[in-house]
Amino acid sequence: MSVTDAHPEELVLSPDAPHCADGARVEIITSRPVPLGGPRAMTVNRTLPQKQRSLIGAWCFVDHYGPDDVSVTGGMDVAPHPHTGLQTVSWLFEGTITHHDSGDNHAVVRPGEVNLMTAGAGICHSEVTTQATTTLHGVQLWTALPDADRHGPRRFDHYAPEPVLFDGGSALVFLGSLLGSTSPVTTFSPLVGAEIRLDAGASISIDVDPAHEHGLLVDAGDIDLEGVTVAPTELAYTGVGEKRLRIRNNGSDKARLLLIGGEPFEEEIIMWWNFIGRTYDEIETYRAEWQAEDDRFGVTEGYISHDPDGLPRLPAPELPNARIRPRVNPAPIARPEERI
Repeated sequence: MSVTDAHPEELVLSPDAPHCADGARVEIITSRPVPLGGPRAMTVNRTLPQKQRSLIGAWCFVDHYGPDDVSVTGGMDVAPHPHTGLQTVSWLFEGTITHHDSGDNHAVVRPGEVNLMTAGAGICHSEVTTQATTTLHGVQLWTALPDADRHGPRRFDHYAPEPVLFDGGSALVFLGSLLGSTSPVTTFSPLVGAEIRLDAGASISIDVDPAHEHGLLVDAGDIDLEGVTVAPTELAYTGVGEKRLRIRNNGSDKARLLLIGGEPFEEEIIMWWNFIGRTYDEIETYRAEWQAEDDRFGVTEGYISHDPDGLPRLPAPELPNARIRPRVNPAPIARPEERI
């Protein structure tokens, strides 16, 4: 998925990460609506990045969307666009999307199956709702690649995890290890990602890695985490040092959640539009190369827009007139007072 903001913000992210073992405090990160462009733009609920917190582990971008009636919103139609220095993680609850990228990877993204694209030094791709899709519902996430791996090759991974059953619900572990299940998908820093479903009135206590910080995104349900209410579209954050997370569904309907986590990402990065780099000069170079159709990004084959007059590729926005000062990500300690 592309960032389609007309004036995307430059983010310099430099987490300073001392560990904390104060207990299970919970910080709530509320989402903000962001249109994905076009006359009938579908709107996503974005929780990362924000001024309040920019990263959770290497997770640097979280967009939650739907359930959307595609006949009203137009669905997803994102023309070929570039990425550098990151992995995209596509996870659907409902609907299907076609994926094409310049690594010659072509796939249909389906519910319950993770599709992870590694940009490395550069890639471009497109994402389009299939014609059979009537309702679109899911999450798009990015993870930042460490400096040692960000100049590597393009790659694409697909994995359909088997459900993990527990008393009162189930889980699909698509990255890392949780609840006795381990994903084979390659990541370049310690990460975890899982969809969790809880029956009405059910609760679960999950053993987690105390070296990780975590975020719990609520898709649906009357949920509390460690006794703190987390509304749908909100992301509840817990810092490092926690060995167990307790989640309860207080409602009369089933709940669906997404748990993400990872070791605090200690590198300073700059994130602008669809690029992640280390310096402003790098970002300028990436933009110029994309506009010049440089070989860094390759060519996406197979993109067919819903709009016969649509763009064949997304042009990069103009860079800001001034450099933005570094934004320091807070230490990996939950700050309940920071609810925004």
